[in-house]
Amino acid sequence: MMDKQTILQQMEVPVQARGCFVVEVKVSADNDIELTIESAEGIVSMDDCVALSESFQALFDREIEDYSLTVTSAGLDQPFKVLRQFLKAVGTLVEVRLKGGRKITGTLTGADEGSITLRYTVREVPEGKKKKEDVLHEDSFPMEEVNSVTPHISFE
Repeated sequence: MMDKQTILQQMEVPVQARGCFVVEVKVSADNDIELTIESAEGIVSMDDCVALSESFQALFDREIEDYSLTVTSAGLDQPFKVLRQFLKAVGTLVEVRLKGGRKITGTLTGADEGSITLRYTVREVPEGKKKKEDVLHEDSFPMEEVNSVTPHISFE
């Protein structure tokens, strides 16, 4: 069975050469391998997936190691998994689901290994006022309080 670390090490150069980065590698007990990539800028094309599949097959001989391979792009509806996805999304609208069930839609203004920073609006009654108003917040949330962050998709 192939291991994730070997796959990551061997595929680093071909993936970077396509202007992409690895989001996730899954290897099943049956050696079914799923390599999920994202473009450093823009979107992943079918040509990227085909070229990386060919690179993988050139690096890992099926005669020595029996495997099946799927190269796929990270879906728009999928939660971010690696820091590079968060950094790429800075300045865009995201949906954040916090532990405890709270959901916030706002602009991702920063991210690092330990936290994300989000600018968002909440309808609330400001101190000294009687009516609800839109109040702008910018808060940091530790990663241990975050269940998921996904791109905000609007059909308006």
